Amino acid sequence: MSDDKLFGQEPDQKRGIVLIGMPGSGKSTVGVLLAKALSRPFIDTDLIIQAVQGMRLQDLINSKGLDAFLAIEETCIAGIQVGEAVVSTGGSVPLRERSMHFLKNEGIAVHLELPLDELRRRITNMDSRGIALAPGQSFDELYDERMPLYKKYADITVNCAGLDHEGGVAAVQAALSAYSLR
Repeated sequence: MSDDKLFGQEPDQKRGIVLIGMPGSGKSTVGVLLAKALSRPFIDTDLIIQAVQGMRLQDLINSKGLDAFLAIEETCIAGIQVGEAVVSTGGSVPLRERSMHFLKNEGIAVHLELPLDELRRRITNMDSRGIALAPGQSFDELYDERMPLYKKYADITVNCAGLDHEGGVAAVQAALSAYSLR
Protein backbone atom coordinates (compact mmCIF):
# COMPACT_ATOMS: atom_id res chain seq x y z
CA MET A 1 0.00 0.00 0.00
CA SER A 2 1.40 3.41 -0.93
CA ASP A 3 1.90 6.18 1.62
CA ASP A 4 -0.76 8.19 -0.23
CA LYS A 5 -3.39 5.54 0.45
CA LEU A 6 -2.22 5.14 4.04
CA PHE A 7 -3.02 8.75 4.72
CA GLY A 8 -6.34 8.71 2.88
CA GLN A 9 -5.24 10.84 -0.04
CA GLU A 10 -5.10 9.73 -3.62
CA PRO A 11 -2.25 11.32 -5.59
CA ASP A 12 -4.63 13.53 -7.61
CA GLN A 13 -5.93 15.05 -4.35
CA LYS A 14 -2.55 16.54 -3.57
CA ARG A 15 -3.54 19.92 -4.95
CA GLY A 16 -4.03 23.05 -2.97
CA ILE A 17 -7.33 23.96 -1.36
CA VAL A 18 -8.21 27.59 -2.07
CA LEU A 19 -10.83 29.21 0.17
CA ILE A 20 -12.80 32.06 -1.38
CA GLY A 21 -15.70 34.07 -0.01
CA MET A 22 -16.87 37.30 1.47
CA PRO A 23 -15.03 39.07 4.27
CA GLY A 24 -16.28 37.51 7.49
CA SER A 25 -17.05 34.12 5.95
CA GLY A 26 -14.34 32.45 8.03
CA LYS A 27 -11.69 31.82 5.38
CA SER A 28 -8.72 32.53 7.65
CA THR A 29 -9.96 30.73 10.76
CA VAL A 30 -11.46 27.77 8.91
CA GLY A 31 -8.33 27.70 6.75
CA VAL A 32 -5.96 27.36 9.72
CA LEU A 33 -8.11 24.64 11.29
CA LEU A 34 -8.52 22.82 7.98
CA ALA A 35 -4.76 22.90 7.35
CA LYS A 36 -4.16 21.43 10.81
CA ALA A 37 -6.80 18.73 10.29
CA LEU A 38 -5.32 17.74 6.92
CA SER A 39 -1.66 18.18 7.96
CA ARG A 40 -1.10 20.72 5.19
CA PRO A 41 0.68 24.06 5.12
CA PHE A 42 -1.44 27.21 5.46
CA ILE A 43 -1.14 30.40 3.39
CA ASP A 44 -3.09 33.61 4.04
CA THR A 45 -2.83 35.93 1.04
CA ASP A 46 -3.82 38.98 3.11
CA LEU A 47 -0.86 38.36 5.43
CA ILE A 48 1.47 38.05 2.44
CA ILE A 49 0.27 41.39 1.08
CA GLN A 50 0.77 43.05 4.48
CA ALA A 51 4.28 41.59 4.81
CA VAL A 52 5.33 42.59 1.28
CA GLN A 53 3.87 46.10 1.58
CA GLY A 54 4.83 46.66 5.22
CA MET A 55 1.41 47.96 6.20
CA ARG A 56 -2.07 46.84 7.18
CA LEU A 57 -4.56 46.19 4.38
CA GLN A 58 -6.80 49.08 5.36
CA ASP A 59 -3.86 51.50 5.36
CA LEU A 60 -2.81 50.19 1.95
CA ILE A 61 -6.32 50.64 0.51
CA ASN A 62 -6.61 54.12 2.07
CA SER A 63 -3.22 55.31 0.86
CA LYS A 64 -3.04 53.77 -2.63
CA GLY A 65 -6.69 53.32 -3.60
CA LEU A 66 -8.72 50.29 -4.57
CA ASP A 67 -7.29 49.75 -8.08
CA ALA A 68 -3.69 49.88 -6.85
CA PHE A 69 -4.56 47.51 -3.99
CA LEU A 70 -6.12 45.02 -6.41
CA ALA A 71 -3.02 45.18 -8.63
CA ILE A 72 -0.77 44.55 -5.61
CA GLU A 73 -3.00 41.65 -4.54
CA GLU A 74 -2.84 40.16 -8.04
CA THR A 75 0.97 40.37 -8.08
CA CYS A 76 1.23 38.75 -4.64
CA ILE A 77 -1.15 35.95 -5.63
CA ALA A 78 0.88 35.18 -8.77
CA GLY A 79 4.00 34.81 -6.64
CA ILE A 80 2.81 32.25 -4.11
CA GLN A 81 3.81 28.60 -4.17
CA VAL A 82 0.51 26.83 -3.47
CA GLY A 83 1.59 23.20 -3.62
CA GLU A 84 -0.61 21.22 -1.21
CA ALA A 85 -1.39 24.22 1.01
CA VAL A 86 -4.73 25.43 2.26
CA VAL A 87 -4.92 29.01 0.97
CA SER A 88 -7.11 31.67 2.54
CA THR A 89 -7.69 34.47 0.04
CA GLY A 90 -8.85 38.02 0.49
CA GLY A 91 -12.49 38.56 -0.38
CA SER A 92 -11.48 40.71 -3.35
CA VAL A 93 -9.42 38.03 -5.15
CA PRO A 94 -12.22 37.12 -7.63
CA LEU A 95 -12.24 40.72 -8.87
CA ARG A 96 -9.10 39.89 -10.85
CA GLU A 97 -9.62 37.07 -13.33
CA ARG A 98 -5.87 36.42 -13.59
CA SER A 99 -5.67 35.75 -9.85
CA MET A 100 -8.51 33.27 -9.93
CA HIS A 101 -7.15 31.47 -13.00
CA PHE A 102 -3.81 31.05 -11.24
CA LEU A 103 -5.42 29.81 -8.02
CA LYS A 104 -7.80 27.42 -9.79
CA ASN A 105 -4.88 26.00 -11.75
CA GLU A 106 -3.10 25.35 -8.44
CA GLY A 107 -5.99 24.00 -6.42
CA ILE A 108 -9.64 23.37 -5.76
CA ALA A 109 -11.61 26.59 -5.16
CA VAL A 110 -13.94 26.23 -2.18
CA HIS A 111 -16.47 29.02 -1.65
CA LEU A 112 -17.43 29.51 2.00
CA GLU A 113 -20.93 30.89 1.62
CA LEU A 114 -22.85 32.80 4.29
CA PRO A 115 -26.02 34.88 4.05
CA LEU A 116 -25.61 38.65 4.12
CA ASP A 117 -27.25 39.09 7.54
CA GLU A 118 -24.82 36.62 9.15
CA LEU A 119 -21.85 38.36 7.53
CA ARG A 120 -23.06 41.71 8.86
CA ARG A 121 -23.24 40.25 12.39
CA ARG A 122 -19.71 38.85 12.13
CA ILE A 123 -18.03 42.01 10.87
CA THR A 124 -17.77 44.58 13.62
CA ASN A 125 -14.73 46.48 12.36
CA MET A 126 -15.81 47.56 8.87
CA ASP A 127 -13.63 50.70 8.86
CA SER A 128 -10.39 48.97 9.88
CA ARG A 129 -10.73 45.41 8.57
CA GLY A 130 -9.18 45.99 5.15
CA ILE A 131 -12.27 45.37 3.05
CA ALA A 132 -11.71 46.40 -0.57
CA LEU A 133 -14.74 48.63 -1.04
CA ALA A 134 -15.07 51.12 -3.88
CA PRO A 135 -15.60 54.71 -2.69
CA GLY A 136 -19.20 55.05 -1.51
CA GLN A 137 -19.90 51.32 -1.90
CA SER A 138 -21.93 49.69 0.87
CA PHE A 139 -21.28 46.21 2.22
CA ASP A 140 -24.62 45.09 0.74
CA GLU A 141 -23.54 46.34 -2.70
CA LEU A 142 -20.20 44.57 -2.26
CA TYR A 143 -22.05 41.34 -1.49
CA ASP A 144 -24.25 41.72 -4.59
CA GLU A 145 -21.17 42.40 -6.74
CA ARG A 146 -19.05 39.51 -5.49
CA MET A 147 -21.50 36.64 -5.00
CA PRO A 148 -21.80 35.91 -8.76
CA LEU A 149 -17.99 35.87 -8.99
CA TYR A 150 -17.61 33.41 -6.12
CA LYS A 151 -20.20 31.16 -7.74
CA LYS A 152 -18.46 31.47 -11.11
CA TYR A 153 -15.05 30.43 -9.80
CA ALA A 154 -16.00 27.90 -7.11
CA ASP A 155 -15.41 24.23 -7.73
CA ILE A 156 -17.27 23.57 -4.47
CA THR A 157 -19.66 25.78 -2.49
CA VAL A 158 -20.05 25.08 1.22
CA ASN A 159 -23.00 26.66 3.01
CA CYS A 160 -21.60 27.69 6.39
CA ALA A 161 -24.78 29.35 7.69
CA GLY A 162 -25.19 28.70 11.40
CA LEU A 163 -21.93 26.74 11.67
CA ASP A 164 -19.13 27.54 14.08
CA HIS A 165 -15.57 27.29 12.76
CA GLU A 166 -15.19 23.61 13.61
CA GLY A 167 -18.49 22.92 11.86
CA GLY A 168 -17.22 24.84 8.85
CA VAL A 169 -14.09 22.69 8.76
CA ALA A 170 -16.16 19.50 8.94
CA ALA A 171 -18.45 20.77 6.17
CA VAL A 172 -15.48 21.63 3.94
CA GLN A 173 -13.89 18.22 4.57
CA ALA A 174 -17.16 16.46 3.68
CA ALA A 175 -17.53 18.56 0.52
CA LEU A 176 -13.93 17.83 -0.52
CA SER A 177 -14.47 14.10 0.01
CA ALA A 178 -17.63 14.17 -2.10
CA TYR A 179 -15.87 16.23 -4.79
CA SER A 180 -12.96 13.78 -5.01
CA LEU A 181 -15.40 10.89 -5.52
CA ARG A 182 -16.91 12.45 -8.64
